[in-house]
Amino acid sequence: MSAAQFDEGRLMQVLVAPIVSEKATLVGEQTNTVLFKVLRDASKPEIKAAVELMFKVQVKGVSVLNQKGKTKRFGKTIGRRDHVRKAYVTLMPGQELNFGGEGV
Repeated sequence: MSAAQFDEGRLMQVLVAPIVSEKATLVGEQTNTVLFKVLRDASKPEIKAAVELMFKVQVKGVSVLNQKGKTKRFGKTIGRRDHVRKAYVTLMPGQELNFGGEGV
């Protein structure tokens, strides 16, 4: 397992939250992929190691994208939502993640 080369405390923080949306569900069903919101400075090997460590599954590959935060108005003032880094984690065939409530 590749988790040995990373600090376990850091790996526990890499995955911020799972992304549950219509698009994420559609992609997940078609390609056995799960979406996560991750730290802005997380690398692909770190993300892979974190998913394997936390969910005890085998990861086939990781794709990431950086999404810029939208500019929004709050009354008179203009603010901006935070930038987000998303990770598309593709699992090996036969593997699946269950956010159901058992152990997560």
